[in-house]
Amino acid sequence: MAADKFEVSTCMRHCSKLLRNLQMTPEAALLYLELPSTVLLPEAVQSLTDAAKSYLATRFKDIGRFQDEVMNLPLAGLEAVLSSDDLQVASEDAVYDFVLKWTRAHYSKLEDRKNILRNKLIWLIRFPMMTSRKLRKVLTCNDFDHELASKLVLEALFFRAEPPHRQKHIASEETLHKRFSERGYKYRPVKVVEFDSPYQQCLVFLDLRKDECLALWPQGRVYSQAFHLGGQGFFLSAHCNVDQQTAAHCFGLFLGMQEKGSVSFAVEYEFAARSKQEDWKFLAKVKGNYVFTGGKAVGYRNLFSCPWQDLMKDDSDYFQDNVLHLRAELTVKHQR
Repeated sequence: MAADKFEVSTCMRHCSKLLRNLQMTPEAALLYLELPSTVLLPEAVQSLTDAAKSYLATRFKDIGRFQDEVMNLPLAGLEAVLSSDDLQVASEDAVYDFVLKWTRAHYSKLEDRKNILRNKLIWLIRFPMMTSRKLRKVLTCNDFDHELASKLVLEALFFRAEPPHRQKHIASEETLHKRFSERGYKYRPVKVVEFDSPYQQCLVFLDLRKDECLALWPQGRVYSQAFHLGGQGFFLSAHCNVDQQTAAHCFGLFLGMQEKGSVSFAVEYEFAARSKQEDWKFLAKVKGNYVFTGGKAVGYRNLFSCPWQDLMKDDSDYFQDNVLHLRAELTVKHQR
């Protein structure tokens, strides 16, 4: 503070370096985040504030585990946590819910909540990664400025309608808040196309990066976000299994129904994947019929009819630019 008073930036940078070498604590990190608003030369302490943001983002990346601590963070601390790509959350829906919970706890007046959301926190929610059901709730939430919320929801829907190469371009251009970038969600985002006639049907697209697939070895699994068909919630799950006949590891894909209870759902399904053999068009791998009851799942332990190592090799027929593109086509036959 003395160096700043006399505008000796070299001394400020030296002090910042010494402070970065000390053991960081949440209290110290929050103190460092206040510096830019209290000093004349904020750029001289930029490295220290960056280190503080990184520390908080790493320490509290599992929001569910540290929910009480994150709820008590001031605005600057919460911004540091929510800006991270490495946030460990089930989905972006959970980020949206947490932002609302934090804002309501810290700002009792509606107008104050609207102001802090409009100017700060709404830009840290990655709307394109939210489910359609949650986006509908955004439009009716009184905490948000309706005009801005409508604009961001529309922007999210247009982004999801873009082809992958355009999505990459848009994401690369938005560097300030990274609103168009995925985090490491527990439940992988899916793209869903729904049809109501001549019968209820949906196409569900699940993309998995090669590093995500490799991380499933030897017995891991990854789940998709929920999607809905005929009023029921479903999900896809990809597994690294052991083939019961050959005892070799292989890639499995399963379809499950969320709701538990007496409801019965007959579904015709087809699993497909983009294939080099078909010039990267979707190639149907398996199809069948299944009567779902709550909590049940159906699928194939060896979707590609080959060992795990063959699927994961560098010249695999199914990884396009290191991405495995999967599609599930579901049609409701009847429900009881």
